[in-house]
Amino acid sequence: MTAPNTISKSRHMPDPGGLDRRTFLKLGGALGAGLVLADRMAHGQEAKPAAPPAPPKTNIEDALKAPRTSLSLPGVFPGLVVEAHDPSVMTNDTPDPDKVKDLFRRGLSRLTGKDARQSFGLFFSKSDVVGLKVNPVGPGLISTRPELVAAVIDWLTDGGLPHSNIIIWDRFDYMLRDAGFTPERFPGVGIEGLQTMDEAAAAGETKDNSRWQAKDGRHLSEDNFDRDVYYWAEVEAPQDAAYLNQHVFNGNYSYFGKLLTKKLTKIINLAVFKNTGNGISMATKNIGYGAICNTNRLHKPLFFNVNTEVHAFPVIRDKLVLNINDGLRAQYDGGPGPESKFIYTLATLFLATDPFALDMVCHNALVAKRKSMGVKVNEHPMYTEYLRYAQRLGLGRVDAPGLQHVRA
Repeated sequence: MTAPNTISKSRHMPDPGGLDRRTFLKLGGALGAGLVLADRMAHGQEAKPAAPPAPPKTNIEDALKAPRTSLSLPGVFPGLVVEAHDPSVMTNDTPDPDKVKDLFRRGLSRLTGKDARQSFGLFFSKSDVVGLKVNPVGPGLISTRPELVAAVIDWLTDGGLPHSNIIIWDRFDYMLRDAGFTPERFPGVGIEGLQTMDEAAAAGETKDNSRWQAKDGRHLSEDNFDRDVYYWAEVEAPQDAAYLNQHVFNGNYSYFGKLLTKKLTKIINLAVFKNTGNGISMATKNIGYGAICNTNRLHKPLFFNVNTEVHAFPVIRDKLVLNINDGLRAQYDGGPGPESKFIYTLATLFLATDPFALDMVCHNALVAKRKSMGVKVNEHPMYTEYLRYAQRLGLGRVDAPGLQHVRA
């Protein structure tokens, strides 16, 4: 079953389990409150989980009908993941901007077999509008480092792309500001959130909804989403104001942002190296739950499958040309939110055109780290099945011999 149209066309919050309410709401908005709690329960599981019920119907078949391009996922270098490491890149938990730039370019050259300027031409023309999808959750601790973003912008402008054709983006506007992605730090570069959210209203600290809600009851960010391009899933959403504040719409439709459908011609994904329970919250999740609205309803019934299916839509599949997992600082437990006691210096960048190959390599690396730190790890296939699902859909290569992990 598909959605009625083709793709071209307060419930009380649960107990935050020790997080302060504002932090919990940030995670609920950005990542889905349901998954936050599910991850915290699942992360120490030892017994084999019960077989999950059949997933809800979605419009994935509509996405798969669209013809592919030469840059469609898994990209120019399917299955190839480069790990670039330099212990000197971090000093007292602070990245050295010049060394970050060198590390990024070294990893890029190992990925493409070309120098930085030649690598630019593999992915971009000088007329492209390139979106840099960052992960701003946990600013100052585990968010995408501005130094890495600056290194990527430097590469793009060296290739001839004007600053005005680069946009740093995320789903939530206030999170970008909190994480240091401001016009003052990145002059001439666009900075856009797909939506606004009022933290005070979400936390119940005010009954004034005027910062996010129009007089007719609609979310002020509704027009930022494209009603003709959507991920449809037969899963109902809560109808209350608190949910709408965080998710813009309810019902069965999760619309893609117009920034992606109307403006960006290419996307670079700049995720963070961290866990989400026994799974990971890296490249595919940064896009899967960051490019659409109305997501909290999807976490429990569809789990990580959203990460796969959202990537199958042409707006992502044909525009996402490079993925970088920021492992300058990493987190091995307590995720997907920031937990300072589990954050460590990894001084590593992971690069790939194939986000699913990238996440398989990083998943395995994170499992090894968790074990080395004495964390009880559940290695049930449910935590990587979404990656193999992507392989079956032709979106990635995650198993040998198609998966190649090399070091730079």
